Amino acid sequence: MFETLKMKPQLLFLIVTLFFISCKTEVKTSDSLLSYLPSDSQLILKINNLSNFKSELKNSTFLKETSGFPIHEKIKDKLNQLTHVTTDETCVLAFYEIGKENYEFVLISKKRENLFNLEGVANKTIETLNYEGRTIIEYSFEDSKVFGTEENGLTILSSSKMLAENMVRAGFDYTIDDTLTKLYETSSPEKSASVFLNLNGTSSFITTFKKEEDKKKPPFSDWMSLDFSANSDNIHLNGIGISSDSTKSFINLFKGTKPLTNKTPLIAPLNAKAILSYSFDDYQVFAKNQNTYLDRTKRVDSLFNTIEEVGIIYLSGKKIVLLNSFGAESLSEFLSTNKTSSSTYQGSEIMALRNTSFLEEGFNPLLPGFTSNFCAILENTFLFAEEKGAMQAVISSYKSSSSFNDAPFYKTAVSTLASESTILFVSNDSGINDLAKNDLNPDIAKAIDKASFENYSFATQVVSDNNFAHINLLASKVGKTKAAKTVSPLFTLELETDLANIPQFVKNHRTNKQEIVVQDQNNFLYLISTDGKVLWKKQLDGRIQGDIKQVDIYKNGRLQLAFCTSNQFFILDRNGEIVPPFNKTFEGGNLNELAVFDYEGKKDYRFVVTQGEKVFMYNNKANIVDGFTYTKAQSPIIKAPKHFRISNRDYLVFQLEDKSLKILHRAGGERLKISQKIDFSDNETFLYKNKFSITNKKGVLHQIDTKGKLTSTDFNLNKDHGMYATSNTLVFMDDNVLSIRGKKVELELGVYTKPKIFYIYDKIYVGVTDIQNQKIYLFDSQAVSIPNFPVYGSSLIDLTDMDNDKKLEIVAKDQENSIIVYGMN
Repeated sequence: MFETLKMKPQLLFLIVTLFFISCKTEVKTSDSLLSYLPSDSQLILKINNLSNFKSELKNSTFLKETSGFPIHEKIKDKLNQLTHVTTDETCVLAFYEIGKENYEFVLISKKRENLFNLEGVANKTIETLNYEGRTIIEYSFEDSKVFGTEENGLTILSSSKMLAENMVRAGFDYTIDDTLTKLYETSSPEKSASVFLNLNGTSSFITTFKKEEDKKKPPFSDWMSLDFSANSDNIHLNGIGISSDSTKSFINLFKGTKPLTNKTPLIAPLNAKAILSYSFDDYQVFAKNQNTYLDRTKRVDSLFNTIEEVGIIYLSGKKIVLLNSFGAESLSEFLSTNKTSSSTYQGSEIMALRNTSFLEEGFNPLLPGFTSNFCAILENTFLFAEEKGAMQAVISSYKSSSSFNDAPFYKTAVSTLASESTILFVSNDSGINDLAKNDLNPDIAKAIDKASFENYSFATQVVSDNNFAHINLLASKVGKTKAAKTVSPLFTLELETDLANIPQFVKNHRTNKQEIVVQDQNNFLYLISTDGKVLWKKQLDGRIQGDIKQVDIYKNGRLQLAFCTSNQFFILDRNGEIVPPFNKTFEGGNLNELAVFDYEGKKDYRFVVTQGEKVFMYNNKANIVDGFTYTKAQSPIIKAPKHFRISNRDYLVFQLEDKSLKILHRAGGERLKISQKIDFSDNETFLYKNKFSITNKKGVLHQIDTKGKLTSTDFNLNKDHGMYATSNTLVFMDDNVLSIRGKKVELELGVYTKPKIFYIYDKIYVGVTDIQNQKIYLFDSQAVSIPNFPVYGSSLIDLTDMDNDKKLEIVAKDQENSIIVYGMN
């Protein structure tokens, strides 16, 4: 397995360390406790904050996926015995192999009352034992036993009676490894815990991960110290590895060299599963270290003198090796004399090579088993592949500027890493699975394959320093890593036929996130998730009129969808099922958009259905509201009525076909009498500056105050102008001129939708779409365009923070039969 580390260091660091600490350990750590531990432990935890450590382990979704690992099963029962440990003091927890693959622990903490508390535990016994004049307390509970004793103000607990007796017999007097002491003293007290691994031992803590043929190979380093931190989305281990000059360890291959910026991610294709890069500033130093590691006296060849990076690209089961050079002449000459034939692909020569093992031999042990059948040169980078097709894939990707450097999981990984590395490994979940199958114990590989690491990024970084190396290990959910002020498509979704209405966001009360509803021409209503999956679709008899409203008719936080089709009034639940008795059919059809009023904000809804001259007002039980007298208008109602509240008074506003504007109170009586006729434009009535505001077909803005006084302002707008208003913002769209608070923006000639105002996170956005040229525009309240707009789209937009990350999303019609969702960063 440590040979695996030479190719994939993360697999040792992450798998060995993370899976040991994932077993619900509950302890803490303090200075000068090491001397009380038996000296043959290969895994020690120093836990600086018990409650934080416990919380981090519990909430980590990554660690939950490791429960199927064989070693996890073998030690978790032992660690569960520590669930009764509570302390504010620092503790150390060490693991020992007592018998083949049988693991026992020792916990040491400052003495305190109720450190090990079995209060409330059924079927417990506490027995006092005497061993060589010392007291050992045996705690028996729930088929478990823990043995405790005290020494110099410390409490010592162990899962093994034999371990406890051995410690008493030794007088708790042990020699501490000098390297371990240094690592212990330099570990961060700010992290919840630190992990110390002895990689030189033969315990199955380490060897259980290795293939049989790798078990005798040199380790990565002598000791490794890693400070641990975690949350629900990621695990981060940061620390150092140390090896003495006298030991053979992989880390000493890079001793005396300096790390460089890794260029492999710039060459690797975007769809690569993983990359591994080794860098060194002086090949001669590396080659001398290589001789020491391989126990040989080979003369250092000058062929690779200009090489400063060895990279490996993992691409669909194939490996491509690259060498980055600061001078290509000598290696180019060697390759020219070594080629047997060549061909050209996209302007690059691909050479078939005669000597196919020189690379594996020259960089042993970095490239075990690699056969250099083909070579190509991209500027100062030499590419080597076992298969010609893999070489062509890399060349094509490189020339189209589609690189691994842009992969979201790569960006997630490197966002927390240093800019220069001696070793850099980055992989997605698929890459981890492939590497495990090839390089780990089959049982471990099977467990990794069963675990669900989808949408995770894995990274290991080693930075060589004087006599030690900095180590960073990361397993993290892939974030939305986009450049600042970008607008990029998140997904598009094709429906079975063309769209019938404009897609809109609705809230999922279970997740508190936004989903999308839209109807197609076959009258299917779709609910679409935040990642573009159809959650359900429901066949309706007719076309939905206007927007869908969300209500909470049971006042329990569960939201429903309320709307009218051309002849029906529906309320659907979260699963698309009808909420009885809200399934009402109206003979003759011709319904307007549903209006929903909530006078007091207490969810005592009034659902208003208008059909021609008829007005139907329903309550939360789908009963007609008694006392509402305006059940029939003098003339057909042309739009859904609006409700406004001003100074604790309610105003219900109806536009009629005979050009009358009716402003009523709750009971349906006339609150304000408007005698003047208005030839209404195709816009709604808005409340602007505490006045009821509506335009006519000649572009005149009519405003009525709360006393019924009407004033008119001629804006000289075209008949088909668009209008939208909030309490303090008035917006017009007139031909290709957008006016926001009086500030005008002339847009490209086209056919524009009405404008729409959105108020999100204390900021006003104004959206409008040119449906002729299929461009979506978005402006702020000062008529300044939002960066990176316009974007492609062919309908009016809806805008919200879909996933509560303080970044906004837009949904709109894409093609005739598809929607598109953009993310704004």
